[in-house]
Amino acid sequence: MDLIKEINKSRPFVIAGPCSAETEEQVHTVLGEIARDGKTALLRAGIWKPRTRPNSFEGLGELALPWLVEAGKKNNLPVTTEVANAKHVQIALKYGVDVLWVGARTTVNPFAIQEIADALKGVNVPVIVKNPVNPDLMLWVGAFERLQQAGITQLAALHRGFSIYKHAKYRNIPNWEIPIALREEMPDIPLLCDPSHISGKREGLLEVAQKAMDLNYDGLMIETHPNPDAAWSDPAQQVTAQGLNELLSQIILRKEELSEEELGYIVVMREKIAGLDDRIFSLLSERMKMAEEVGLYKRENDITILQQEHWRKVIANRMDQADNLHLTNQFVRSIMDAIHQESIRHQTKVMNPSLKR
Repeated sequence: MDLIKEINKSRPFVIAGPCSAETEEQVHTVLGEIARDGKTALLRAGIWKPRTRPNSFEGLGELALPWLVEAGKKNNLPVTTEVANAKHVQIALKYGVDVLWVGARTTVNPFAIQEIADALKGVNVPVIVKNPVNPDLMLWVGAFERLQQAGITQLAALHRGFSIYKHAKYRNIPNWEIPIALREEMPDIPLLCDPSHISGKREGLLEVAQKAMDLNYDGLMIETHPNPDAAWSDPAQQVTAQGLNELLSQIILRKEELSEEELGYIVVMREKIAGLDDRIFSLLSERMKMAEEVGLYKRENDITILQQEHWRKVIANRMDQADNLHLTNQFVRSIMDAIHQESIRHQTKVMNPSLKR
């Protein structure tokens, strides 16, 4: 399968199928239903399932691979499954799986990635790589580099979010800036999104999928099951084939290319925004000069850099202003933390000039 060519054919490139292959009937039923809608380009099913705790359903393994491959052939669509080690690679290739994907728990481990890369040397098979479980861009980039060095050229990235403890909205927080940064590092690698694992619940799939499309992602992976509530793994985030079709029908695909009139307007607004940015950075520079003056005064009077009670009041005041400024609390907090750390750096420079930094 020429994965890159297929992804480039249309947006979104859709991958769909059950979180786990459970029975032969389940696999054939749901993949057949998905294929009939004609919106899915690649069928998926989990064969080996890395679970957080023992005694959870960890997949049926090799037993289920023929079901997936046969369902693909029956519906004239390629199939994909997750591999976590060299043995998985060898078995999946033996049965004729068209595309392999590497899961987040594997991407985080360079030793495991290298094992998979070594097993794929000399094999012409596409590989999709999910982001690592923790928000580390270079681990993601490194996984692609190891596969590229093994001769794998058909590569795609799959953003599934990053682990977080008890988030109110997401199962895995998106951290959209990281896949955006991946595109800066590796612009030729297609970028897909996994709303199922980001949201963790079917009610949140559309919001995540729409944002991915608005950020110019190339495709989506949506977990689909004939009876989601009875699924053996991750029931809350799966939809039926009908639900998948309805979800895809609701997504708005916005254009990237602009008309001359549209481009003219955007250019004018970008110039205005750039002017505001110039003022912002000029003010920040002035602020840091003042921070250095304060640092000199603190040095002369043996005052600590951090004044915790003052900083607490500053943050509380700015957070109170967030709504009136039409800014989120998270944004205000992150900006103030960044400014504070830069201010501390400048004060440290003048208070401890002899120390290496």
